[in-house]
Amino acid sequence: MDQNDVLKGQGEETENYQADSEQAELKASQESASMESLLSEEGLGLDFPKQGEIRMGTIATIGENEILVSVGTKSEGVISGRELEQIPAEERAAFSVGAEIPVYVLTPEDANGNVVLSYLRAREEKDWEEAEELLSSAGTFESKIIGFNKGGLLVPLGRLRGFVPASQISLVRRSALSGDTPDQRWGKMVGESIRVRVIEVDRERRRLILSERAALQETRETLKDRLLEELKEGDVRKGRVTSVADFGAFVNIDGADGLVHLSEISWERIQHPNEVLKVGQEVDVKVISIDQERKRIGLSIRQLQPDPWLKRVEHIKEGQLIDAKVTHLTKFGAFARLDDDLEGLIHISELSEHRIAHPKEVVKEGDEVRLRVIKIDPERRRIGLSLRKVDSAAYSDLDWKIELAEEVEEVAEEVKEVKEETQVEEAQVEETQAVDAAPEVEVAPSVEETEVEEPPSPPADESEGQAE
Repeated sequence: MDQNDVLKGQGEETENYQADSEQAELKASQESASMESLLSEEGLGLDFPKQGEIRMGTIATIGENEILVSVGTKSEGVISGRELEQIPAEERAAFSVGAEIPVYVLTPEDANGNVVLSYLRAREEKDWEEAEELLSSAGTFESKIIGFNKGGLLVPLGRLRGFVPASQISLVRRSALSGDTPDQRWGKMVGESIRVRVIEVDRERRRLILSERAALQETRETLKDRLLEELKEGDVRKGRVTSVADFGAFVNIDGADGLVHLSEISWERIQHPNEVLKVGQEVDVKVISIDQERKRIGLSIRQLQPDPWLKRVEHIKEGQLIDAKVTHLTKFGAFARLDDDLEGLIHISELSEHRIAHPKEVVKEGDEVRLRVIKIDPERRRIGLSLRKVDSAAYSDLDWKIELAEEVEEVAEEVKEVKEETQVEEAQVEETQAVDAAPEVEVAPSVEETEVEEPPSPPADESEGQAE
């Protein structure tokens, strides 16, 4: 027999097997239909329960050791006394004859012909179905923290005990952690409300994993969409620092996070945000950019604070002559210090009237020179200086006005001092006059102060005659 004959024989056997199967299914279907029609004719149309099925039943009898529940079969199903002890007292007290409850079919028929039911298993299965729906819909739910272990928090979903790993706990909640033991880290959180999202469901392993971070992220996205529509550049909002990184700090405003870049935290130069900020700190921020497509919000803290640089340069005017010290030379120019913490740049083109290749041809570090301020740029916080324009004729008129203003200021200062001195002198004179004008009090002279009256001296002529 060749290979073709073998294949042909196998094909015929397969066709015969399929034909036999179809006939068997047809016969079973006819018998089932005959049974259903027979039961229907006798008024015994029953819906027989199947193992693992969840049904709604009606409580028929409540006993001390069992509850009988009608589930549409010839006899009632039984919830045994062992399970009754596990049903919470509040729920059991609410049971009454005629009330509908969900039940899970453990055994369609036991040795005594009873349908064995479970109320707790039915509620648990309902909770698993709810968990799967939440997983597929990416929905969130509110619950309470009922416990913890070394890896995270325990949060219930109905009768199921969900687990929130430490990595899935929000940064704000984790920032409050302290201690070395699980009880020290998580104990104080028991009883607190928490919003979570289902991220994993495994019925066989009875595994339900939840995430607070995912729930908050979804909430933030919704809030951010609304906030992006309301915000405008220049708005000032109050927020709270939620996290810090090398490149900046995230601040929550009205439920959505915005970024304060490192350069927008302070006017002073800082290496890391934690030098001036900490998680949980409340701050005022200014909205400086809004990216609708990327859903990003740029914020600034320093723009709500006075710029100390402006304070340092308020006495400097463009065109003014100023003494400075050269601190550093580069290919494009020389830096000169005006004050202890204020520098300006002399561009290479402003060092000399002639073309030079390097600033060292004109100045060197440490030189003290007189320079002219040719530009003040508040936005870039830069001062432009010039050496070649110190004696420029273009500034002669300005120099004369500045010199005149300084002289006028000196004269005004002298006049002010003279006026103050005059006022002091006038005040002293008035005080002296007031003392002189006061009435004198006569005091009787003492014996020691009483003078003896001497006789008057004789006239000059008589004195001379007596002498003769």
